[in-house]
Amino acid sequence: MSIASREIRLKSRPVGLPVADNFQVASTTVPAPRAGEVLVRNLWMSVDPYMRGRMYDRQSYVPPFQIGEPLQGGAIGRVEASNHPDFKSGDLVESMNGWREAFVSVPGALQKLPNENVPPQAYLGVLGMPGLTAYSGLARIGEPKSGETVFVSGAGGAVGSIVCQIAKLRGCRVVASAGSDEKLDWLKSLGIDAAVNYKTCGNLLDAVQAAAPKGIDIYFDNVGGDHLEVALELARPFARFVECGMISAYNDTQPKPGPRNIIYVVGKSIKMQGFIVMNYWDMRDQFRTEMAQWIKDGSIKWQETVEHGIENAPKAFLSLFSGGNVGKMLVKLD
Repeated sequence: MSIASREIRLKSRPVGLPVADNFQVASTTVPAPRAGEVLVRNLWMSVDPYMRGRMYDRQSYVPPFQIGEPLQGGAIGRVEASNHPDFKSGDLVESMNGWREAFVSVPGALQKLPNENVPPQAYLGVLGMPGLTAYSGLARIGEPKSGETVFVSGAGGAVGSIVCQIAKLRGCRVVASAGSDEKLDWLKSLGIDAAVNYKTCGNLLDAVQAAAPKGIDIYFDNVGGDHLEVALELARPFARFVECGMISAYNDTQPKPGPRNIIYVVGKSIKMQGFIVMNYWDMRDQFRTEMAQWIKDGSIKWQETVEHGIENAPKAFLSLFSGGNVGKMLVKLD
């Protein structure tokens, strides 16, 4: 059986901040699965800041999106029809075939969801790539020790909010930066020690210094820009900088000057390391085991911002760059 589907295609490459006209909603027909194939109807899809980099036509760690082709991203779907013995109708599966309502796949591109007592969309957030990003980056690069101070930028997002909570579980003092009082209130409810609204605090350096008067030992960077300069200024000797993302520069049309105080890397013996979550795929089983336990005992909490309908996926994506999400940004496919 073939079914009607809609998908979001890249209509044109954004210059600077993406706009709605860079995307196109297209109707298509998904064929019946052939021998060894599986037909999946998506229930949830993820939108993530890293996707902005794939809209440039340049070499990177993942191929760029192509004009006129559907975008890709994490998704949770339900098997509608299967011609493979490992999958049956009704199975919930995870894939990278988001930005479309339905698709046909070979089994190797699908992963069945475990029978955990969590909503399926959690595997796009706290138990998925954002959670693993937070867990692995903090553990492998940050190497947190009890009593240390961790500064997290972009702390109201899917990755940053999990970093904050894991750091607290590791016995650290956590200073968070976010762009709205709503996000700050949520972070404080999670037990974060101090939170700064970077949009209203005035001088960011003064605000973070007041929150971390003894300096910082770990900086988990999701923002770059002035946040990175502040972290360099306040870093203690042998601080570790976990360079996860720099969303403040994702839409720049010209490179900005580097941090004016980058010289502190030498004098303070700072370790600064960028990473891609795929570098730490070996930690996935360990992460899911420990995270599932934290969720079960209430140690980790999360929020979701949800848009409805495939046609609103571009809107959801664009809102990432204005701070429109609290926690994980998702699209529920109707």
